[in-house]
Amino acid sequence: MTAAPDSPLATLWCPSPNHEPRRGGKQADLLLLHYTGMESAEGALDWMTRADSRVSAHYLIDEAGRITQMVEESQRAWHAGVANWAGDDDINSCSIGIEIQNPGHAFGYPDYPEAQMVAVEALCVDILERTDIPKDRVLGHSDVSPARKQDPGEKFDWARLARAGVGVWVTPEAPGDDPGFGIGETGDAVERLQLALARFGYGVETNGTFDQYTEFVVSAFQRHFRPLRVDGRADRSTLQTLDSLLESL
Repeated sequence: MTAAPDSPLATLWCPSPNHEPRRGGKQADLLLLHYTGMESAEGALDWMTRADSRVSAHYLIDEAGRITQMVEESQRAWHAGVANWAGDDDINSCSIGIEIQNPGHAFGYPDYPEAQMVAVEALCVDILERTDIPKDRVLGHSDVSPARKQDPGEKFDWARLARAGVGVWVTPEAPGDDPGFGIGETGDAVERLQLALARFGYGVETNGTFDQYTEFVVSAFQRHFRPLRVDGRADRSTLQTLDSLLESL
């Protein structure tokens, strides 16, 4: 391991044993943002640097904006778990993972403090400037693991990052009163939705049936790109926002 962080913004180097070489000769081309889902940054740091946890990430950002690096960017950290994006199911081998301290939905899900968001933005900008990660591959854990994860969640300010050149964003269509469609429905409209989500990168089967997994994916899309209402239903607002994102790529 190196004796110093890759990023000059990291003020603490606290190496984790939970890493390995990236598989298949892959290089990092995806930036994955998480919340810790733990009640303190100290607890999260302890957990991710213990060999028995089998969990790690490259960086941790606490509520005050302090940045700790735990794994070299060149190494495969263990943060994504079972995940898929654009047909790739080894997200750990192609990503750099940032854990953002927030207790998450299980513990009240507080807002992200300003000092923390300043640090998140700065670290993401720094990483993108030093790597070949394209801005459309800056994602949340829920994007790549929609059936398992909700983080960093609907309170995370993706629009702010996009204004800094990190990630993609369009102003979402405001939710209306149309019910949209959801679980149990079938047909061409469902298949078009699934095709559009898959084109964007989500690992959803295009079978023309709005099954539970499709609902998970729609909810993940809403958490990231239409956060005003996360209900897993494909209403006009969700569909128009998805179309606008695809047109922006």
